[in-house]
Amino acid sequence: MRRCVYCHAHKSRKKTTISLIFVSAPIDSGVKKLFLLDGMALIYRAYFALSKTPRLTSAGFNTSAIFGFINTLLEVLKNQQPTHIAVVFDTMAPTNRHAEFEQYKANRQAIPEDLAAAIPYVYQIVEGFNIPLITLDGYEADDIIGTLAKQAEQQGFTVYCMTPDKDFGQLVSDRIFIYKPARMGNGAEILGVKEILAKWEVTDVRQVIDILGLWGDSVDNIPGIPGIGEKTAKELIQRFGSVENLLANADQLKGKQREKVEIFGEQGLISKKLATIQLDVPITLDEERLALREPNPEVLEPLFAELEFRTLGKRVFGEGFNVLETKASVGAQMDLFGNAVEGAETPVAATYEPPPVGKHIHNTPHEYFLADTTEKQHELAALLAEQPSFCFDTETTGTDANTADMVGLSFAIEPGKAWYVPTPPDREACLGVLSSFKPVFENEAIEKVGQNTKFDILLLARYGITVKGALFDTMLAHYLIDPDTRHGMDLLAENYLGYTPVPITDLIGPKGKNQGNMQDVDLEAIKEYAAEDADITLQLKKVFEPLLEKAEAADLARKVEFPLVYVLAGMEQTGVNIDVPVLRQLSETLQRDSAAIEKTIYEKAGVRFNIASPKQLGEVLFEKLKLDPKAKKTKTGQYKTGEDVLLALASKSDIVKDILEFRQLQKLKSTYVDALPALLNPVTGRVHTSYNQAVAATGRLSSTNPNLQNIPIRTERGREIRKAFIPRDDEHVILSADYSQIELRLVAHMSGDEGMLEAFSKGLDVHRATAAKVYGVPLEAVTAEQRRNAKAVNFGIIYGQSAFGLSQNLGIPRTEAAQIIDQYFTQYPGIKRYMNDTINFAKEHGYVETLLKRRRYLRDINSANQTVRGFAERNAINAPIQGSAADMIKVAMIGIYEEINQKRLRGKMTMQVHDELVFDVPLEEVAEFRELVERHMKNALTMAVPIVVELGEGRNWLEAH
Repeated sequence: MRRCVYCHAHKSRKKTTISLIFVSAPIDSGVKKLFLLDGMALIYRAYFALSKTPRLTSAGFNTSAIFGFINTLLEVLKNQQPTHIAVVFDTMAPTNRHAEFEQYKANRQAIPEDLAAAIPYVYQIVEGFNIPLITLDGYEADDIIGTLAKQAEQQGFTVYCMTPDKDFGQLVSDRIFIYKPARMGNGAEILGVKEILAKWEVTDVRQVIDILGLWGDSVDNIPGIPGIGEKTAKELIQRFGSVENLLANADQLKGKQREKVEIFGEQGLISKKLATIQLDVPITLDEERLALREPNPEVLEPLFAELEFRTLGKRVFGEGFNVLETKASVGAQMDLFGNAVEGAETPVAATYEPPPVGKHIHNTPHEYFLADTTEKQHELAALLAEQPSFCFDTETTGTDANTADMVGLSFAIEPGKAWYVPTPPDREACLGVLSSFKPVFENEAIEKVGQNTKFDILLLARYGITVKGALFDTMLAHYLIDPDTRHGMDLLAENYLGYTPVPITDLIGPKGKNQGNMQDVDLEAIKEYAAEDADITLQLKKVFEPLLEKAEAADLARKVEFPLVYVLAGMEQTGVNIDVPVLRQLSETLQRDSAAIEKTIYEKAGVRFNIASPKQLGEVLFEKLKLDPKAKKTKTGQYKTGEDVLLALASKSDIVKDILEFRQLQKLKSTYVDALPALLNPVTGRVHTSYNQAVAATGRLSSTNPNLQNIPIRTERGREIRKAFIPRDDEHVILSADYSQIELRLVAHMSGDEGMLEAFSKGLDVHRATAAKVYGVPLEAVTAEQRRNAKAVNFGIIYGQSAFGLSQNLGIPRTEAAQIIDQYFTQYPGIKRYMNDTINFAKEHGYVETLLKRRRYLRDINSANQTVRGFAERNAINAPIQGSAADMIKVAMIGIYEEINQKRLRGKMTMQVHDELVFDVPLEEVAEFRELVERHMKNALTMAVPIVVELGEGRNWLEAH
């Protein structure tokens, strides 16, 4: 099955204007509403909001900033209906602030290369929307916006300065507002005089400048006065009214504060001037030029196509939008001036030159046949039996292989030629049709080709067909070629074949309550749609085979990822038994305990409030209880109350510990305890999770419905959930097999560090051995705290943890954390060498790889921006380790699965969770299973350290673990 039936649009093009933006009621002609967008601030915001999960084109070009900017622009155009609009950008020219203060903005990191490459596209997008783009050498965007805003105010406009920048608070008035666009689920925020006065705790919005003068701004390298932060700056301005008055009355201050103000007072005045938005830029408001105009589809459609904004394109241009025409590839990293960035990685996918796009079923020669009689089906089956390989696909009534019904099958053996076999709704009649093809599906000598073949294998299994033989899965092939992008068939067809497949909505209509069903569609239409699936998938295979070779991933595909499909399909088909009464009892216990903790929290707080409300919780913790005078706030002005914040406070306050426990109980109850019974399959009575093989770029498996990987294990209450996972009956037990410290063992193997290798070879407690080395004490003298610290370093190193991160994790001073890390690398020089070598390899090649040659491309590894580069470097260190662990357990799973089948054992592999495998085993097979599971897990990869597998068995998963 190639795709979800709910997310594809009609091919016919009917719209020539961008009607989405102008759908609301007409604006009162007497209202003049001007939006001034701070372009650079908005694209920076969009870029970093998606920095951990960037949007990439098929050629690897990062479109996050462009995508975010367009979404923000569309939201304003649709919901706010401005009558006038402009986007303002800085230029590269120095400003008077640089002349007055040489260090102004000197500390700013270099703009990330892929963000710089996106800026010209943003310019083109703005121009395509027919919106004026304003720049002026020598003046910052802030000053241009401030000047235009004040001019517009005088001419009767209501003005919205659209920016996340805090400096703009000084501009607000009865007619000038700050518009902070929606972000991370929070709606847009409009700040006027009242909101600014409350936010900054001042009586005049101009005092925002005074606070910034004292506080400074590290981003722009505005120094302020040392020792004065946001809170102190507000207090001083409340007391003295301005920086000037503060300096005049510095004698009223005490101690070091007075000393700092007297010494650095002039610096405070300079900082105030630097923070002041200029209102006299030599620019004149041109009301006619800023009037909102209809966008230009002829400019925008090719841009959206080139940037592969398929869903966004349909939203903007209507259901007829297709990627019909693209310009030159945007695969290479480019700087602001269009020059390629030296050292930028080039994934294998980006080296492929696809044919021109624009092909589809109506302009591409093809032969698609309907095999709708017994005679035709027998002939087709006989033809397939003669082939060394064939491509197939299933058509169904839904997207859940455990519940969907078969509608038909399609086959292809050469490009441009395919067959469709319709199957009747009646199950017995359907089985009769499928019986003709059962022998070829179960013929191990014939390779089976497909897209997301696990779905088809699961579906066919419900109809009594066991697919056998080598597989070639185009989704997984592309996952190995380009792991960070998407792998849907329609997208792959457009990117690699220049072909746009028939959208499902052409057959069953657009998504919604009136959407039809495949069983009701005209047979000729289904034939064209379904046969095309098999044809295009086969064509993709021919493209991906040489690319796999080029990426040195062909062996990984054929020996690991493709065979694993059978393993995962078997696990999903088997499912796992759930003890519903245990979950009901646990739910009642959690509800009772939650209520008790909730009551305790109210008593300690001295007030009832909504614990689940971040706003109310922040006010209680930081305003009423004053737990942290330096408490940080979100962009919307709320106190931050995330888990990381509360964990840092937990050691200081019992109420915070209670709140963390309350949250944990609520999450356990809603996410797992109450949710699992609802996931029981009505036919099997078991839970059948779905394993995702092509999601995590590191190679790790993930799962959904339920997400087994996130079932808690570290807390006692979380572990209780595992009690509900039970064997099929009293004649079976749960067997658990878990790799012990596999990632650390991989670190030892891959780094070749003698100290780490020795610790594992001697069977020592590696964390105790590390503590002994780091603290310079005998093994037997290591304290529990020292071991805890060493454990944190051992695991933190895998993720490139810094001294700051370690200090936060352990609750120790940063200097102490730095000393621990320095001593760690002194004692384990091989690990430090491995980290350096790995980063250098990544810088040279643009990727890192696992022991089995699985690649992780790191497009930012040579970025001049330290933050962006640092993130890539941490991935460079971690990906080979985490990816090798993933490869290792996959190899073990394949070996175990094949031996179980070969020996015709009745036990089943039912779950994979991180480094653990879970089995449902008959009592008489337990000894045999323990031996074969441990053997395969230990010998999956050849290692320089002993591999330890911890095995356990029990009446439920908790007992076995």
